[in-house]
Amino acid sequence: MGAGAKHRLVFVDRLLATLVHLRHATTHDALACWFSVDRSTITRAIAEVPPLLAERGCTISPGVRLRTLAEVIDHLGTDGKTGIIDGTEIRVRRPAAGRKDRDKFISGKNKQNAVKTMVVTDGDGRMLFCSPTKPGSYADITHARQLGPVTLLADGPAMEILADAGYQGLGAQTGGQVITPPHRKFKKNAPVQAIAGLLSHQQTADLTSARQM
Repeated sequence: MGAGAKHRLVFVDRLLATLVHLRHATTHDALACWFSVDRSTITRAIAEVPPLLAERGCTISPGVRLRTLAEVIDHLGTDGKTGIIDGTEIRVRRPAAGRKDRDKFISGKNKQNAVKTMVVTDGDGRMLFCSPTKPGSYADITHARQLGPVTLLADGPAMEILADAGYQGLGAQTGGQVITPPHRKFKKNAPVQAIAGLLSHQQTADLTSARQM
């Protein structure tokens, strides 16, 4: 006790910096700016304070630790909870000129350079899984298929996962376990098949003949 370099932060500040880091995953660089110290000072504090808290019973309560998508799906199915999946994009700098996959980072939705990740939460909005990133040009459903939820849901317990229209198609592949909004109805230039049920046989025949002309 008492050996080593002297702390540039009083204990209360070291404790506060550690709690902010643990609660919000704030980077050491950001905390160093907030407390006007070097990054190494924050790193040292975050390494020293948690053991002191643990000695006094201030630890993370035991519970479920979900590290893979398979564990998340098994957790939701076992507990009978509803899951929610969605893709999110993070804007990034344009890749260097000459890079072969430069255009892959352009998002078709936002028309900007981005990387995309898929997030899974429970019905209360608690995040359970965040996938590795993919270039922004990847469609949400393509990214999801590569992560393997179709196979996991087929082999796992029955459950319900809500998704937006970007995941239409997963419902049929998972036996209805992924629920997405229905396809939009045609508003203009509807094909004959889309409105045949609303017309008589003669009206449908007349419409078909008119289109062929």
